[in-house]
Formats: sequence, C-alpha cells, structure tokens
Amino acid sequence: MAIREKVFNTIIGCFKRHGAETIDTPVFELKETLTGKYGEDSKLIYDLKDQGGELLSLRYDLTVPFARYLAMNKITNIKRYHIAKVYRRDNPAMTRGRYREFYQCDFDIAGQYDAMIPDAECLKIVHEILSELELGDFCIKVNDRRILDGMFAVCGVPIDKFRTICSTVDKLDKMAWADVKKEMVNEKGLSEEVADQIGEYVSMQGGMDLAERLLQDQKLSQSKQACAGLSDIKLLFSYLQLLQVTDKVVFDLSLARGLDYYTGVIYEAVLTQTAHAEDSVSVGSVAGGGRYDGLVGMFDPKGRKVPCVGVSIGIERIFSIMEQKASAEKVRTTEVQVMVVSAQKNLLQERLKLVSDLWNGGVKAEMMYKKNPKLLSQLQHCEEAGIPLVAILGEQELKDGVVKLRVVSTREEFDICRADLLAEIRRRTSEA
Repeated sequence: MAIREKVFNTIIGCFKRHGAETIDTPVFELKETLTGKYGEDSKLIYDLKDQGGELLSLRYDLTVPFARYLAMNKITNIKRYHIAKVYRRDNPAMTRGRYREFYQCDFDIAGQYDAMIPDAECLKIVHEILSELELGDFCIKVNDRRILDGMFAVCGVPIDKFRTICSTVDKLDKMAWADVKKEMVNEKGLSEEVADQIGEYVSMQGGMDLAERLLQDQKLSQSKQACAGLSDIKLLFSYLQLLQVTDKVVFDLSLARGLDYYTGVIYEAVLTQTAHAEDSVSVGSVAGGGRYDGLVGMFDPKGRKVPCVGVSIGIERIFSIMEQKASAEKVRTTEVQVMVVSAQKNLLQERLKLVSDLWNGGVKAEMMYKKNPKLLSQLQHCEEAGIPLVAILGEQELKDGVVKLRVVSTREEFDICRADLLAEIRRRTSEA
C-alpha cells in the first residue's frame, strides 16, 4: 500500500495538471448497462443474483459507467479522472499483475472538439506518467479502428465478422502470426487468402511516413473509412511532435484493442523492458485507450451523441513492477517523524502530554504503549521503522524545560527548549 500510494499520487498529480476533475460511480450497474459493450470479453462480467427485481453486475471498467453518467445527467463536455476498482472473472496471474479485482485509473475528455487535439493530450498524459514512474523503456502503439475496418473490408472479410476478427488480431501481442492465422481460418472461417492479405498489413509499423504511404496504397485507399483514419493519424503525429512525445509513439497496424465501443484512434502503452535486466518481467500493456464516440448515445433516450476519448492506466501491472524494484530497497510504511521516549520510569504522563502537544501541532509522532518501556527497545523500534528523530524525556530535562532531540541516523543529541520543539522537528524533517 505504501508503494501504491506513491504511484497514485504521481498519477493524480498528472491528471490534475491537465485540468481534470474527479467523479465516482457505483461499484455495480444494471446488467443491461454493461451488456453488449465489450464484445467477446462480456463473458468475464460478474453478474449478481436478482436482488429485488433488478439484474445487476459488477462494473467491468470505468468507461461504460462514465458514459451512462454523462447521458443520465445530460453532460456534453467534461474532463474527468476516476480511480476505482473494477471486476473481471478472469484467470488471475499474480506474477503478471492480472487479478479479478483491480484498480483502474481513467482520464477522459468528453465534448465536441477539433480532431485529434484531445487525443494527442491523452497520449501526452501516458507519456508523462510512464516517464515519471521510471518503469524502464516503453512504447505507445497507435492505430485507428477505421483503418482496421477499412483493411478488413478491402481484404474481403464479411462485415458481420469485423468485430470477431478484430478480437483475433488483438492477440498478436501474445501469439505468433501463424497461430493467429490458424484461429482466423479454422475457428472464424476466413479463407487462407483473406487471412494472408490481413497478415501483410498487420505486420506494418512506422510513424507519419507509414500513414502517408498507406494513403497511396492501391487497395487500402479504396476504403473511405481507412483514408479518414489515416488522415487523422497523420494529424495526430503532427500534434505529438509539438507535444514532444513522438520518441515513444509508433503507428502499429496490428493494434486492435478487443473492446467493441472504440470508434476511432486506439492506443496502448507497452513496457519494452524493465529497469533491471536480470529479473525482467514482461508485463505487457500498462495503459490503453482510444476514442469512443458512440457510447454515450447508447444511453441517451434521444440518442444524442457525445464524442469521447480516454485513457486507462493499468495500475496493477505497474504495481507488480514497482514492488519488484522495491523489494531491493527498504520501503517505509509509516510517516512517523518523531518517537517520544523516556529514559527513566514513571514518566508515562509526561510522554502522553508531549505526544499530545506534537499531534496537536500537526507532527506525526508515536510512543510505546507501556508504562515503563526500556530505552533500548524504544530506540530499536526507531531504527526498524525508519523514524528519523527521537524526543527523549528524563527528570533533568523536565526540570530544565527542555527535550533532548536525538537524530537516529547520526546519534547526535541536542537539548531543545520545549517551546521551540515543534519548529525544530518540522525544520529537521522537511530537510529530509
């Protein structure tokens, strides 16, 4: 939890720096709210039993509840973040940071704006957070749902198979092309020839130059949809250059993102290696998102659309890396600044008075819950818990109206006038 708090503070700091406000939504939604929004992943939704005549499900992500919230409250523009737990009936893999209950950190921009400006900011946010957390090298893959759909169309995939073939392409980061092709042909019923044509496209990666090349591609340029997507990718890259993030962004035609609600640009951030090569964990995707312009309209009785683009940070995966890093160094789990101790017996009242003064003054302090603790065990506790200062009370100090302040790391001791103690503790702990 100590590591998590640090990560959350970094992420929230970034979201606030970009001007987002925060909202919360319930842990469960009406089952019908979630049904049909996630494609093949819908089987992973946790359904609750019929309680009082309503079928409810635990939320699967924070995006669909957000869209429902916008439609219900007739909100047409908002920039919001939401950090909360979501639930998926998946096979957990603890080592890779896959759980059934896990946190998501979402940032979304809803509203009618000029193309690719909010989308570029979402990618900038991913870049900032991953750089700040120092997780090692990363790469942000970008694609567009319209390019994928256009590619499927010109390769000869029947329209009713677009989404299911999309889910198969989405497995390319975990499976070899040969296995993906096998699934397309044997399970999804595509012909070998169509699958091979898809294979040629999904192996392409590049930047703005690739988008320009594909706009000239004889086959792909026949699709209006694909051309619209490619033009937007070009525009996006021009903005990303100005935001100084193109060093980590790659236009990758194999990126599909399995969720049904995406309508335009999609992206995913992948860690390419962790900082420590010897125990490198391949954690895969640590952030993902995209544009979903049709989702809010699904919940609006009049079908009013609110264009949205957002990003979700896969926090559990980030934790599993941070925890591996942290196991090497000792992490403090409390923030106690000073321990109040006594050198002689019968000074419990005096310790209680002093610790109370410190708490009232906003200092993080603690003392042992014994009437007459041994000085050595009190000092040992400070060493173990990483508490930087000790305030020592003895009969002589009480007579002189001072407190002996001991610096744990150097073992230096100073007599501090009781009235100056608060200021002195603040000064010493702020320097640290």
